[in-house]
Amino acid sequence: MKTYVVFAMALTLSFSAVAQKKEIKTATKELAKGNYEKAGVALDAAEAFLDSMEEKYKNQYYLQRSIYYFNNGEADISGILKSMDALKLVTGSALKQDVEVQTQNLKAHLVNKGSALIDAQDYESSTDYFENAYKVSPSDTIYLFYAASTAVNAKLYDRSLSMYEKLRALNFTGIEDNFYATNKDTQGEELFSSKVLRDLSVKSKSHVNPRDEKSASKFPEIIKNMALIYVQNGENEKALEAMAVARKNDPENINLLLTEANVYYTMGNTMKFKELLEIAIQKDPNNPELQYNLGVISSEIEDFENSKKYYLKAIELKPNYTNAYVNLAALILGQEESILDEMNALGSSAADDRKYDKLKEKRNQLYLDAIPHLENAMKFDPTNFQAAETLANIYSAVGDSEKYKELKALAESLKSQE
Repeated sequence: MKTYVVFAMALTLSFSAVAQKKEIKTATKELAKGNYEKAGVALDAAEAFLDSMEEKYKNQYYLQRSIYYFNNGEADISGILKSMDALKLVTGSALKQDVEVQTQNLKAHLVNKGSALIDAQDYESSTDYFENAYKVSPSDTIYLFYAASTAVNAKLYDRSLSMYEKLRALNFTGIEDNFYATNKDTQGEELFSSKVLRDLSVKSKSHVNPRDEKSASKFPEIIKNMALIYVQNGENEKALEAMAVARKNDPENINLLLTEANVYYTMGNTMKFKELLEIAIQKDPNNPELQYNLGVISSEIEDFENSKKYYLKAIELKPNYTNAYVNLAALILGQEESILDEMNALGSSAADDRKYDKLKEKRNQLYLDAIPHLENAMKFDPTNFQAAETLANIYSAVGDSEKYKELKALAESLKSQE
């Protein structure tokens, strides 16, 4: 009797192993042919033996499950997550190459889908795809950076902050080697995806003048976004602490300096903002944007003399700087209010009449001083409604009816197009 029991158990075990192997083999063949329904049936049958399954068959089962859930890239995010979870359960080295192929398939799909979702402006879903691309391939930290960036666009600030903090802990910079060469036919410089492809193109003589260049570090952007999120969350000290650490590691980085300035501006500390911008200008004196921003902040704190100086310098560096022309005109016209207050406070005596005429002449001169700046703004940006409307009002005030009608019509036309 005992012999019979042992014999029966042996038969059962043998049958189980055969069934496992058969169902997994069937699933593998059907998946290769794209028959996902039949593959699913076979995998479900194999799953019944999972607890007693030999390790080698169990690994094959989970690999095929991953491929099944992936569905040749047609799966949604829930299917992709199931595919990723199944692939994690494949252990040992026997299927190493198959696991690498499936990992690459998952990663490529997640990145391509994430990129497509950015184009569709679905930033939240894009974040899910890029974050999972990083989970599939943790060495590709660039995908975690993309996920954090799209989370910012989706206004998922706390989620973004968590990813940025992880990137900072990993000392991520995102610096890459870029490989360029000039196309002999177009004479345009082209960026290649790898040094090998670039060198092959040069060797084939379709391209010349190869050069290598490192991309800019993404670390300043990480710190900037972290700091701004901290400020938004009311954690100003954390924002300044993040900036202090970053600038200590890279004191000459002007982008970090400007980020710190923006943090102070967001906090409402305009004086510290102005102070840091002035330091930035010393490091980069030919930057028109810095000059312009100093003009804006100087105007806000009613330092009109320096504001004018900065706007003029911005225009000197960038002659087509429309906003600088408009703001310079606004700075000049801003003096009108005090003149009007003085005119309205006068009495009706002869002396007051004479003073009124002088103030009126002074007011008129403000208009004449503002006109060239607004005309330059219109010259470089003919669609600038603000400049056109202000010019129309000025020409009306100085009595130039012909110019008034011309600019009034233009302003109305531009407004209708908005």
